[in-house]
Amino acid sequence: MGAPAQCNTDVEGVRIMAEDAKTNETQQQAEEHAAPAVQETAPTSAAEADEKESLRQALEKAQAEAKDYLDQLIRSRADYANYKRRAEQEKQELVRRGNANLIVQLLPVLDDFERAFQSLPSGLEKLTWLDGIALVYHKLQRILEKEGLQPIQLSSRKFDPTEHEAIGYEECDDLDDGMIVAEVQKGYKLGDRVLRPTLVRVARRRVQPAAEAQASAEGPSQAQGAETPQE
Repeated sequence: MGAPAQCNTDVEGVRIMAEDAKTNETQQQAEEHAAPAVQETAPTSAAEADEKESLRQALEKAQAEAKDYLDQLIRSRADYANYKRRAEQEKQELVRRGNANLIVQLLPVLDDFERAFQSLPSGLEKLTWLDGIALVYHKLQRILEKEGLQPIQLSSRKFDPTEHEAIGYEECDDLDDGMIVAEVQKGYKLGDRVLRPTLVRVARRRVQPAAEAQASAEGPSQAQGAETPQE
């Protein structure tokens, strides 16, 4: 009876030892598998970091290029707008110059009309054909005024070298130097530009002889004083 019990005990011990050995082997295998996994994780994280850095640099480069392209586009549009404005201004200036050259050649025609009406003999004002000439004259005036032609007005009667041209001087006692005495030929402006200055005669103060100037300076009181002793 004692021998079989001892055998059972030994068998149980062997079984437990076998299970412990198997458990240890399983843990060792798990540790062996886990170590390479940890070793593989580190290189993978480094590669991802490098890839992110490369993507970040590529994004910054693309953003810088996009900003540069946008600046170039804005400058190009501004340059084109300036070019269009300059081209339009040059075109308008050419048109104005062409109109000015033509109008300057027509000004003598206006002068002839005005001189003809001023020197018209009396008794011819009611002739029908004269009314027709007057209509042509006024029509030409309206066309030129529509293009911007305006006569220079002698408002202040003061000589202005930017609008007037003096062709002679007249000695005057009642006008100051530089005052306009008479208009000889009408002047015209096209907008702000003087096409033809007004021809005028300008006043100049009369130069008094020395004796007259001295007498005027002495005054009438001294002249009366010189007559007193005679009384």
